[in-house]
Amino acid sequence: MAVALAVFAHPDDMEFVAAGTLLRLKRVGYEVHSLAVANGCCGSSVYGRQETVSVRRAEAEEACRLVGFARHESLVNDLEVFYERRTLARLAALVRRVAPDIVLTHSPSDYMEDHECACRLAVSAAFVRGMRNLPTAPPTPAVDGPVTVYHAQPHGNRDPLGVVVRPTHFVDVDGELLEQKAAMLACHRSQLKWLDESQGIASHLEAMRGLMREVGEWSGRFEHAEGWRRRLALGFCAPDADPLATALAASCLRT
Repeated sequence: MAVALAVFAHPDDMEFVAAGTLLRLKRVGYEVHSLAVANGCCGSSVYGRQETVSVRRAEAEEACRLVGFARHESLVNDLEVFYERRTLARLAALVRRVAPDIVLTHSPSDYMEDHECACRLAVSAAFVRGMRNLPTAPPTPAVDGPVTVYHAQPHGNRDPLGVVVRPTHFVDVDGELLEQKAAMLACHRSQLKWLDESQGIASHLEAMRGLMREVGEWSGRFEHAEGWRRRLALGFCAPDADPLATALAASCLRT
């Protein structure tokens, strides 16, 4: 069975930018795994630190259980997503154990450091999957085989300097798929108040729909879409490998 692994920074990031694509991959036979590198401990003005971790963990479990994704435990606290040896060793062990054909992760350039560092860690963990002399924690045998890395849209579809980022791959998330994606995001109930207070996002569901609508307009074909850019193949897969477009066929527009 083909495997897709989503590596994002916080417990609700996957739902914002990648859940529709993962749902489509699951429909065509992929086994889907999800990791939030950070545990979400800073994402509340209501709960204390440890209570926030427990609440957000339960919300992430509910979202993944709703659609049958395998969820993996977070590795670090919020704002401790650093590109450093120990976290890389743990994530590399996960990549080797899951052996994904596709890795979906953040844009290399995004509005906050946790997103950018989670991206770097995901890319390196995929790159070192077959390096037998690279120690992991726990020790995990290296794996051979190709993996293709795709980068999601940055938050707001803009880079940190406000420059529009347009994807090369558009995945249709209209209709029932958008509602499933919204249902997953709605599981993260603790974020309603927090995102409004901290980032001016009054409704995370409407914000998500608006971002998907903009990407859909860019596609010229879909009403709502998730956008992706494929990472260069060197060290990962064949130069012409594009398993996302191949697997999703009619529901993926490649430009």
